[in-house]
Amino acid sequence: MCGICGIIGTDPRQVEPAVRTMMRAMVHRGPDDEGYEQRPIGPGTSAVAGLGFRRLAILDLSPAGHQPMVNPDTGDVLVFNGEIYNFRDLRTRLAGEGIEVRSSGDTEVLLKAVSHWGEKAIDLLDGMFAFAFYEARGRRILLARDHVGIKPLYVAQVRGAFVFASEVRAVLSSGIVPGDVDPAGIATFLAYGAPQDPFTIHRGIRSFPSGSFCWIDAGAADGDAALRPTRFWNYPRVDAAATEAEELERIRDSLLVVMRDQSVADVPVGVFLSGGIDSAVIAAKARKCMPSLRTHAVGFESGSLKDERAAAAATARALGTTHSQTVLDHSRITQLWRDWLAAADRPSIDGLNTFIVSGAVKADGMTVALSGLGADELFGGYPQFQSVPALYRWLRPFVGLPHGLRRAAASALFAPLRSNRRVRAVEILAGCDSPLDVLLRIRRVFTDADLAGLGLRSADLGLSRHWLAAEEYGQLARDATPDTFHTISEAEMRLYLGNTVLRDADANSMAHSLEVRVPFLSRQLIECVARLPGSMHLPRDGEQKHLLRQIGRQVLPEEVFQRPKTGFSLPIGQWMYGGLRDECDAAIETLAACPAVDAAAVRAKWRWFIDNRHRTYWDRPLAMVALGSYLRRVPGFGGPGLGGV
Repeated sequence: MCGICGIIGTDPRQVEPAVRTMMRAMVHRGPDDEGYEQRPIGPGTSAVAGLGFRRLAILDLSPAGHQPMVNPDTGDVLVFNGEIYNFRDLRTRLAGEGIEVRSSGDTEVLLKAVSHWGEKAIDLLDGMFAFAFYEARGRRILLARDHVGIKPLYVAQVRGAFVFASEVRAVLSSGIVPGDVDPAGIATFLAYGAPQDPFTIHRGIRSFPSGSFCWIDAGAADGDAALRPTRFWNYPRVDAAATEAEELERIRDSLLVVMRDQSVADVPVGVFLSGGIDSAVIAAKARKCMPSLRTHAVGFESGSLKDERAAAAATARALGTTHSQTVLDHSRITQLWRDWLAAADRPSIDGLNTFIVSGAVKADGMTVALSGLGADELFGGYPQFQSVPALYRWLRPFVGLPHGLRRAAASALFAPLRSNRRVRAVEILAGCDSPLDVLLRIRRVFTDADLAGLGLRSADLGLSRHWLAAEEYGQLARDATPDTFHTISEAEMRLYLGNTVLRDADANSMAHSLEVRVPFLSRQLIECVARLPGSMHLPRDGEQKHLLRQIGRQVLPEEVFQRPKTGFSLPIGQWMYGGLRDECDAAIETLAACPAVDAAAVRAKWRWFIDNRHRTYWDRPLAMVALGSYLRRVPGFGGPGLGGV
């Protein structure tokens, strides 16, 4: 787990200083080592590629794991962030074709694999990764990102340079890419609580698509050559012929292989342990691979809030792990809230829990933590898997009627509801033509009416009516099937998981130099589970995450399945309107100065939240505060830059 960055530039004098500045902006991602390599790009040009790296040593702690790594046989160069979990199998395959791998880690395996098999090697990988591979023979660079986007990769094209990095802050720190805000990116953030791919908050910076690769040459530095990534992975299609008994056995076997591979490290590995099923299954399976497994839970001293310390401790006792916990008092959590906002690589309403837990686990001596992220999307743990089909059945008689007629009927039907609920109900009835549409409406933070009041309209920004990039919504709509469970699972995986959960997990763990692994998102396991029909995932009168519960009951005590879901709740609303009010007010004033939104509307919306705090969920005011806090650190909005953590 590391940080990568690079520039293809037409001015060789500019490239190395800029890349080294980018590396300094990501020291938190790799405190153990750094490296830089420069190579010529393209025939007949003076353009060069500078590749930079920051290392968090996980596998092969020796200098043999140093990056950028050079293949002495070909002159190819690699910078790589992530882990290739099936690297031992690939090493054996390479050896069978006469390719020697000298080091014990996965980086040289990846380098030799791409040198030997070219872009075809990418489809052989099971892992989390974002990498840049310099092909010496063709003087070009291959960029690639893992199947579901566990590891981030951002790109920018300006006249004279193509820039890429693991973090937005690194791209901006190059001094080459301006930090101008993007109204479309801001709109997608306010709509969903995190910028939606390919957008960022900045006009010139885009997220490289997950499950894709792209060759980059000197033309990219001209600013005119558009990137044309190629997809190497798509969400599996439904296999209606699957039978539960056979598939459960297949899932058990896959999960065992996944845990075996993801338990490999040359540094201490532990598990984020809550009181729920997801992390308990991970811990139980990891326990078979690591007899001295360590688990960690975080809670806080409060008479009014719940945490999962007792439940996590009970699970740890049942599994026989070495368990520890961190207890935070109110003052410490509020300081961590400030630190979380200050460390953000991009605005988000999520991720505070991960920031807090990651800091505690790192302080406990671990460098790698296994997490249960992805289980809800894959196995159907969210309420949406039940509520969306139910709501769509109610809406279906209205589908096909003109939207204007539906809106008029909905306005009359929902008139007795309170203001915000009425607006949401009207937008659902008037604007949803499919289960996918219903899901996207349910997932929204700010409504269409809210965003219009702030001066944002999707059509004016080139977005779909659901405030997504047109191509992203179009792809989801094309992939939608009559199996509503499958449609919801793919959308949750691509949108909420890909744009919010995974980005926040990466940024907030790496802020503490901690690697988080997500076994449920192994390519092998996703391809095993996601193809199963919704009737198997959620049988009639069955429980949520039916298949995972069946797997878990073989390795966990029954009491784990009887506990009510509590979660790690934090009084964010109380903080914003209480002890952190002055800081929040300052963030709102910064947001009001943003040219993408209407200043008076921003202030009016904030005042409405304050006046109606007891009837307002915390996500909408936090979205405004998080965005304003982020902009305060962007040049032009009162700050010198995002800098490092």
